[in-house]
Amino acid sequence: MRGPHNIWRLIRTGATFERTGAMAEALEAMDAPRSVRLGLRILAWPFKWLGLKGDTSLPPLVRALTALGPAYIKFGQILSTRPDVVGPELATELRVLQDKLPPFDSAIAKRTIAQELEISVEELFNEFSEPVAAASIAQVHRARLRDTGQEVAVKVLRPGIERAFRKDIDAFYLMASWIETLSPASRRLRPQDVIEHFEGVVMRELDLRIESSAAGEFAARTEGDEGFTVPAVNWFLCSRRVMMLDWAEGVSFSDIEAIDAAGHDRTALAERVLQMFLRHALRDGFFHADMHQGNLKVAPNGDIVALDFGIMGRLDEYTRRVYAEILMGFIRRDYRRVAEVHFEAGYVPADRDIDEFAQALRSVGEPIFGMDASRISMARLLSYLFEVTEQFGMETRTELILLQRTMVVVEGVARSLDENINIWSTARPVVEQYITENLGPKAMLRDLVRTAQVLSRFGPRLPQMAQDALLSHANTLPPPRRSRVAERLAYLVGGVLLAFASVAVWEFWF
Repeated sequence: MRGPHNIWRLIRTGATFERTGAMAEALEAMDAPRSVRLGLRILAWPFKWLGLKGDTSLPPLVRALTALGPAYIKFGQILSTRPDVVGPELATELRVLQDKLPPFDSAIAKRTIAQELEISVEELFNEFSEPVAAASIAQVHRARLRDTGQEVAVKVLRPGIERAFRKDIDAFYLMASWIETLSPASRRLRPQDVIEHFEGVVMRELDLRIESSAAGEFAARTEGDEGFTVPAVNWFLCSRRVMMLDWAEGVSFSDIEAIDAAGHDRTALAERVLQMFLRHALRDGFFHADMHQGNLKVAPNGDIVALDFGIMGRLDEYTRRVYAEILMGFIRRDYRRVAEVHFEAGYVPADRDIDEFAQALRSVGEPIFGMDASRISMARLLSYLFEVTEQFGMETRTELILLQRTMVVVEGVARSLDENINIWSTARPVVEQYITENLGPKAMLRDLVRTAQVLSRFGPRLPQMAQDALLSHANTLPPPRRSRVAERLAYLVGGVLLAFASVAVWEFWF
């Protein structure tokens, strides 16, 4: 499906933006240069009549994005968390995309539930509400189980959503290929890989069995986190298109007036949501990657309640350490160490000058630290860092896309609660704790023990492996050297055995 026919989709996108008035609104909000505004308007104007009309009761940008489909709505959700990028008025306008989209007919939802769970809604529930939230991919109903009287949230996929997303993603692939063709310099950003990564994320989000599993794992990992909760999954009532969680009472993060009316401390909530995200990313390597206001509630007791687990991020242990060291280096203004970490991780080509890179990083960090606390921004740092790494040939790291995107979104959520929050001072204790536990002498000893444990699993096979290696290598050597190789191999095997013995003693005593 990734063919030239998608050109029509891209033309219609521009036409829809022009017809709904979203083009002018978006360009003005982002303070685009006058020449850019004029050029895009001239290109789009002849095709204006081809654009989708959309819901005329909605504001222009929301109207255009909802008319174009779910992938565009996802983009709007991200923008809604960035008032510093699109302005506070437009950010507020876009928040309806988070969970206040037009719902589909409840009768369709009931039919979907009956087909998926092989039981009618009337038999399963004694109460089943109209949609209480509707987003780009699914909508949620509040219901009460007939057997137990338990209140649950029932999530049901929109009809035809898989096909709609496929059309958008195919058009994005075409757009990425054009970018790579017209701008060779953009290839280091690997736009095709970025779209492929996005496609994988979306396809997982369209299977609610995967989301149910993610919710269960996230709940288990965060069980001990004070002030943070995840609703329990009703496993026997979940399928590919239907998911059920315990109902969570609370006030949406998007309703600031209700949060104030309930007496919650917005500054404390802002700090906690940012620290929890960092803790989950660094400590667990498993984090909620769609933490906009529509997916967060404040429970009556002040706990943060996370919802919607369709997009979750994972980081391996090595990447977590790299990310923590980069953050800590900027916090401590140790730009030389930040540069070293980039080179050690292979993020920057080895043939580049590390001192010049450190100097460039200083130009990124120092202006930010000179700003007022209300203007210190992780998003701004990522933007500057992106420009510098481009100069030094760093390629896009697809494994970091979700992390960087979520960091920007979470910062936007925190600032919506407390516009004066100091991102760096809030992040520092979490990053320092992770580094203390994972980069010190104790962590080094733990890594050595783990390495020995992995090797010990091959214990029964080591003699044969050693013999095979010896024979394979020795047959290529003259006789005098064969004996020396055998001697060294004996020392190596003895060392490994000694390491195993040390691990056994260490585990026995400690």
